[in-house]
Amino acid sequence: MIPAAFDYVRAGSADEALAALAQHGDDAKLMAGGHSLIPLMRFRLVNPGVIVDVAGLNGDLRGITVDGDTVRIGALTRHSELEHSDELRAACPMLAHVASLVGDPAVRHRGTIGGSIAHADPASDLPAAAIALGATLVARGPSGEREIAIDDFFTGFLESSLASDELLTEIRVPVSTAGWGYEKFNRRAQDWAIVGAAVANGGKGVALVNMGSTPARAASVESALAGGASAADAAAQAAEGLSPPSDNNGDAAYRSHLARVLTERALTSAGA
Repeated sequence: MIPAAFDYVRAGSADEALAALAQHGDDAKLMAGGHSLIPLMRFRLVNPGVIVDVAGLNGDLRGITVDGDTVRIGALTRHSELEHSDELRAACPMLAHVASLVGDPAVRHRGTIGGSIAHADPASDLPAAAIALGATLVARGPSGEREIAIDDFFTGFLESSLASDELLTEIRVPVSTAGWGYEKFNRRAQDWAIVGAAVANGGKGVALVNMGSTPARAASVESALAGGASAADAAAQAAEGLSPPSDNNGDAAYRSHLARVLTERALTSAGA
């Protein structure tokens, strides 16, 4: 299908992008890599009247910096930059690894970490990694900057707490070199995960992919591990409290089974 007609604004700065969002309100959509937004527009699942293109912005919106015990990542940093960053591999190897599994090389050279997280797709890899790592998101709007804890960010299917006049500018994750693991199951390489499991800091952070309407923390697994449970016993609780979808790739029971299996594998990789 062909998208509905829209106006196009190419922002020259973050301030220009914010001004366009303020002017057009809910009728405007930000676009960075475009790999999430354009397919939705083609199927007319979303019909923005104005596209605000921020792909050309650099400055503090792009790049990876290790600042003490925090890794600061500009929201427009591309997946391929995460994948190949020696600095990120040293400070937070799980995030670099997960970025290397997103789509194919063409997607990784255009898609951005900020776009992936802001899109809030429960089947995406990076949102689950951000949850497991305990990320903090920085958003800029008319009232200035604010920080959003990752657990407060995802509010529904493809919905977040990011306001329509705000721009996600930075993702901050703690330096994390302790045991980690990431496992996902899909039909073909480069497909969306049917289910995935992310484990950080030896099991202190555990999150799941495609196990509900939002990227999900596996709180029951974390609690079990904190109480001294083995990886196998903790992983057996992976689906507790979650509502996995049923579709052509598998029903809820199948996804729950995959969550348990993949979580145990990721926990084993992490040495939990």
